[in-house]
Amino acid sequence: MELQFFLGLDRAVFEWIERVFFDRGISAIITPVMAFITHLGDGGALWVALALGLIVFKKTRRCGITLAVALLCMMLINDLLLKPLIARPRPFNLELWKDWFVFPEIISRPSSFSFPSGHTSSSFAAATALTSLKKKSVYIPAFILAALIAFSRIYLHVHYCTDVLFGMAAGIAYGIIAICLVYFISKLIKKCKKESEINRG
Repeated sequence: MELQFFLGLDRAVFEWIERVFFDRGISAIITPVMAFITHLGDGGALWVALALGLIVFKKTRRCGITLAVALLCMMLINDLLLKPLIARPRPFNLELWKDWFVFPEIISRPSSFSFPSGHTSSSFAAATALTSLKKKSVYIPAFILAALIAFSRIYLHVHYCTDVLFGMAAGIAYGIIAICLVYFISKLIKKCKKESEINRG
């Protein structure tokens, strides 16, 4: 029953996208934009580059480390554990879906499993980690970009809606885990340094 509900939701979202964008011809304008946005999330390269850039400067180093830890959590849990464990086929690889829609072949077909969405998880993990910088001008645009990347995965038919929804929740969780880990490790390092200084004195 639960599986049927999720399949129904996934199908309904695909049908809505096709009805609103593809059937009305809007896709000619939207599709290149969606393809560009989705490629921004490829391999988490954008977020990795941002993490390295933040680590370079002392003022933003802690946030950069937090971002790197969030992406590491995502890679270990999302890509190495959940994807192969659940092993959900991509929409274009599931026979059931071939009767419902034709894969648009807008971008190349990913070879990895579908659940949860890696692009979505890494993007929301990064956006959540960036909240540690406490600057709305940084993390709000990051969340907007993360949401656009997430939507692009469904629009391009390489992920189900439920892949993306779980990816959002998982990404936020990875970001929170990273913030907590870096906070407690930073606190522990400060405590050790203080004790070391006292012992020297």
